[in-house]
Amino acid sequence: MTSASPAQDATDSAVVIPVPEAEAVIGRHRARLDPFAAWGVPAHVTVLAPFVPPHAITGAAIEVLAAAVASVAAFDCEFPRTRWFGDRVMWLAPRPEHPFRALTGAVSAAFPGFLPYDGVHDEVVPHLTVGFGEAGDDGALQAAEASLMSELPVRTRVRCAWLMTGRNVPGGWRMLAELPLAAG
Repeated sequence: MTSASPAQDATDSAVVIPVPEAEAVIGRHRARLDPFAAWGVPAHVTVLAPFVPPHAITGAAIEVLAAAVASVAAFDCEFPRTRWFGDRVMWLAPRPEHPFRALTGAVSAAFPGFLPYDGVHDEVVPHLTVGFGEAGDDGALQAAEASLMSELPVRTRVRCAWLMTGRNVPGGWRMLAELPLAAG
């Protein structure tokens, strides 16, 4: 586990699975369509957000989180297709998705006071966001989807999760701890 001290001005935290292999395929689209890219959050699948407030993240909390993440074995994954949440969020669907669900379940069980997405959604759907659109969007998401179809699937081996802290400003997010999955 690698760690650094949390940023003094961090206001949020999240546990994510970084997917660096996706950057070559979707990075240019995320740069235009996903504000999290400018904020310093890499292409990722969210495990749990929001997580513990940064000022409350202790060494003991990181140890509990590391044990929860290590309860799931490393796995191979691919993102073979795009999907949509309504008409305003385009994302890549992982296959298989059950290891991501297992990670969210393990971390949520270890930190029961923190619900995925604050409990707003009835079901948590593992996904890698490409971009967000606005009402009256000019078709930027549809154009991005059309251009990346020939570049899918993205393949990766998921070996770790990151605990990130930050705030939603350019370059405002940082990796606080890298947490390995079990050998698999």
